[in-house]
Amino acid sequence: MTVRRLLVPVLCSFLFVPLVACGAEDTGGTDPATGAGVEVNAGGDVADAPAPPCPFTATRVSEIVGQAMVDQGNCSFGDGKGVAQLTVTTASRLAGGSTYDYQRNQATKVYREVTDVDKGEKAYLAVKDIEAEAVVVSGTGSYTVILSSFERLGASPDGYERTLRELLDALPL
Repeated sequence: MTVRRLLVPVLCSFLFVPLVACGAEDTGGTDPATGAGVEVNAGGDVADAPAPPCPFTATRVSEIVGQAMVDQGNCSFGDGKGVAQLTVTTASRLAGGSTYDYQRNQATKVYREVTDVDKGEKAYLAVKDIEAEAVVVSGTGSYTVILSSFERLGASPDGYERTLRELLDALPL
């Protein structure tokens, strides 16, 4: 019984050690100098850049939404009262392109209106009475922008859509 307990781990190590040793030389189409998971084409150029940095500051967001906003970190901005919220999530072009169709499909189930917009490679804008979302995939990366619980924007029939379009115009596409 004791021999079996010791024998199984030893035999398994003979199976896994060669796989690990072989995997160290194979980069799987990536260049270690450019970062894990970044594809490199035949010419050595990077096919997908990393996610872009946050495109906004609290000052710029405040100007666009028309009320004072506080930077809450990680590209999230709030009104300081725990109510109004603007969040921007960035990703690489490849990651954004991979999830775009799914996000757009989900938006049709959650939002009152979903409209394609002429930004970047592909983009949509979705609105309802207390929230709006936009997703843009461009050569510089992808951006998901969500506005929620802005009393001033909800008071106007096109408040969320107009403000979201202004935010999209300010993105570095």
